[in-house]
Amino acid sequence: MTNSIICLDGYALNPGDISWAPFESLGSLTVHARTREQDVVERCAGARYVLTNKTPLTRTTLEALTDLAYVGVLATGFNIVDIEAACEQGVVVTNVPTYGTDSVAQHVAALMLRWARPIGIHAQAVGQGEWARSPDWCFSLSPIDSLAGLTLGIVGVGRIGRAVARIAAAMDMRVVGHDVYWPAENQLDTLQFDRVDLDTLFRESDVISLHCPLTDENTHLVNDRRLALAKPTALLINTSRGPLVDEIALADALRNGGIGAAALDVLEVEPPALNHPLAGLDNCVITPHIAWYARSARQRLMGLAAENLRRFMDGTACNQVN
Repeated sequence: MTNSIICLDGYALNPGDISWAPFESLGSLTVHARTREQDVVERCAGARYVLTNKTPLTRTTLEALTDLAYVGVLATGFNIVDIEAACEQGVVVTNVPTYGTDSVAQHVAALMLRWARPIGIHAQAVGQGEWARSPDWCFSLSPIDSLAGLTLGIVGVGRIGRAVARIAAAMDMRVVGHDVYWPAENQLDTLQFDRVDLDTLFRESDVISLHCPLTDENTHLVNDRRLALAKPTALLINTSRGPLVDEIALADALRNGGIGAAALDVLEVEPPALNHPLAGLDNCVITPHIAWYARSARQRLMGLAAENLRRFMDGTACNQVN
C-alpha cells in the first residue's frame, strides 16, 4: 500500500462530473467522498501519498502515519495541515495557488449585480402571476440601481482582486484598493486603482469586497469599528475567508442600519449552525462556499494538483508550502 494515493474528501472537488484520470495515471487511487477526523489514520495507514481538501491532518495524525511522504491539499488554503509537524517529519505539503480566479471573480460580480438589480425576486413574481395581474406595464418590488459610478473597494489586490477590478472597470465603477503587499505596477496592467488605507476604503466604498488570505493579523478585519466607518447603504462581499469578518458585529450592523447589505460565500464555521446570527436576515445573502465551484475551475484544480504529485514523484516538487 506504500505507493497508493488516498483522497480523504473528494466529493466537493468531484461530485461525479469530472474525471479522476490525472491521479489514476500516477498510481492506485482510492477516493473517499468524506472522512471523519477520527478515521484518517485508519484510512491512510501505510500510504505514501494523501490528498485532502478540508479534512484536518493534525500533529497527532501525522505522527501516526509513519509511511507518509506527501500531502496534496486540493485547495489554495492549507491551514488544515499542521505544517510544523509535517516539516519535522519530512512530509512535503503542496497546495494549488491558482485555479479559480475567474470563477471567484464572476461570483463576486453576480453578487454585486444581485444587490443592484434583484432579478430573482422579480422573475419569481412574474412566475407567480403578479405581472399578469398588474394594471401597469412594469413594476418593481425593490430598489433597482446601476453599478456605474459607484465605488468598489477591494481589500487584497492579488490575482482575484485584480480580476474583480477588471469586471468592475468594465461596468464603469471606480475602484479603490488596499493591500499590505501592493503589487508591482506591471502586475496591475492597465487597471486604474486608487491606493488607499483600509479605513478610507471602508468610508468611500459603495461595495467592499474581501480578497486577502487569512492571517493572525487580519482575523476579524471587518469588525464593529470598521463597520461604523462604512456607508449605511454599502454592500460587504466576502468570498475569501470566513474569519476575516466578525459575524456578530456584522449581524448587528445589518439589523441596525450600520451597513446596507452583505453577500457572503464563506463563514467562520462551515457548515454553519442553524441558529447562525446572519441566518434569515433579509439584507444578507449567503452562498455555500461555491465561488470557486465552476466546473472548469475544478477540472483545472484536479489537473494542477495531479501535476504537483507527479513533480514530487519525479523529485522536482512544486507549489510546496513547507
